[in-house]
Amino acid sequence: MRLKDRVALVTGAAQGIGRAIAARLVADGAQVILADVNAAGAEAAAGEMGAAAAFGTDIADPQAVAALFEAVGARWGALDVLVNNAAIVPFIPWDEVDLAHWNRIIGVNLTGTFLMCRAATDQMRARGRAGRVINIASNTVFAGTPNMAAYVAAKAGVVGLTRALATELGPHGITVNAVSPGLIESDGVKASPHAQAFEFVEMLQAIKGRGQPEHVADVVAFLASDDARWMTGQLVNVDAGMIRH
Repeated sequence: MRLKDRVALVTGAAQGIGRAIAARLVADGAQVILADVNAAGAEAAAGEMGAAAAFGTDIADPQAVAALFEAVGARWGALDVLVNNAAIVPFIPWDEVDLAHWNRIIGVNLTGTFLMCRAATDQMRARGRAGRVINIASNTVFAGTPNMAAYVAAKAGVVGLTRALATELGPHGITVNAVSPGLIESDGVKASPHAQAFEFVEMLQAIKGRGQPEHVADVVAFLASDDARWMTGQLVNVDAGMIRH
């Protein structure tokens, strides 16, 4: 119960890594808000895990984000923990990447993260909350994974944003860290061409096996807690040692 009485919001929480993170934070005692563009999925997940609330939210839409934080402010005052997990994970060769695809991926994966950080940290500071922001990045920024150019660029931007915000928000007691998962056996991955990469990725890992959403959730729960109070601006790889740096 190390997050007892904390208010946490997880985006992209209807399934996969986001759902596992939300469930872990609930288990640690937090009042957890699930946000997802799939409103029905978020509501179902919230009911199953005993979360505090669920909202259908497109994080790339400034008006939707503003409405979400208006609701958060009215009920809880402000967040203690924000987990930016929502993302689109594409599989598209570079020769097929056009401006529409680029803008869509950057819009959700990077601009959406910015919008959530903007609203959450403004609210945290206005209410005097020493909060935690945890951004989900990706180890593709190190591997340069093919068929994901816009995604890799967006996640590299998330890493840079994490470091910049850590510097600017540190004086307010707000920590900002990022988690970099490797290939995770989530619902989305299993339903995509990325599912064919597990055997190759496992050969590169120091620990053999397939990454699970709960492996990421464990690290996020640590970063959300007071145990990580002296960490900020960090990128933590959770990929069984595929990337060693």
